[in-house]
Amino acid sequence: MPIPRIAVGSPAEAGQADALKAALAEFISVLIFVFAGEGSGMAFNKLTDDGSSTPAGLVAAALAHALGLFVAVSVGANISGGHVNPAVTFGAFVGGHITLVRSILYWIAQLLGSVVACLLLKFSTGGMTTSAFSLSSGVGAWNAVVFEIVMTFGLVYTVYATAVDPKKGNIGIIAPIAIGFIVGANILAGGAFDGASMNPAVSFGPAVVSWTWDNHWVYWLGPFIGSAIAAIVYEVFFIAPSTYEELPSADF
Repeated sequence: MPIPRIAVGSPAEAGQADALKAALAEFISVLIFVFAGEGSGMAFNKLTDDGSSTPAGLVAAALAHALGLFVAVSVGANISGGHVNPAVTFGAFVGGHITLVRSILYWIAQLLGSVVACLLLKFSTGGMTTSAFSLSSGVGAWNAVVFEIVMTFGLVYTVYATAVDPKKGNIGIIAPIAIGFIVGANILAGGAFDGASMNPAVSFGPAVVSWTWDNHWVYWLGPFIGSAIAAIVYEVFFIAPSTYEELPSADF
């Protein structure tokens, strides 16, 4: 069961070299991912003179995020586990795979990485707006929360199946690709409704730089609930206690 394995950790852990290196890796991975993902949206706006969204724009956003996340997870995997997402870190915490202290370090690094990426985008594009996530016309806040719960459940379930499960075997090799693919697919499904964040850090950076906070809570509540459900379901039903192998705090 995941709940009994939840660990707070020691405050001293925050100063350990491996924890700080892992946090730095998360910062860099999120910066890479947000720069590519948010940058693709800004490029679309540049090419269309801030025109309305189109199916082609949605496909481009899905592709940019899928490719960017594939790379971001890959480059961080051997150092921090390649979470690249506060919701993924929360799922790992709920499953007992990372302490609360290290989780907080990751969250700080992930949020800072997103903010820095958006600041770099704003500067390098000559002051273009880093658009914050928002709800489409006719989509209520609670509609979007459900969207984020379901999409993040799919993401974190994929993380568990391909990267966390000790029985994963050779399928772990494709974990970054699978994780990128599920994010891209979810953007195709939910992008037209609420932007399909699935990642509080991805939503946080643009909100800070543009200072737009309308319905921002949606992009925290939904992903964290979806992540927790996925972690509990996978741990309880598919990672049997008899085959569970104790994993290092950031082994995915």
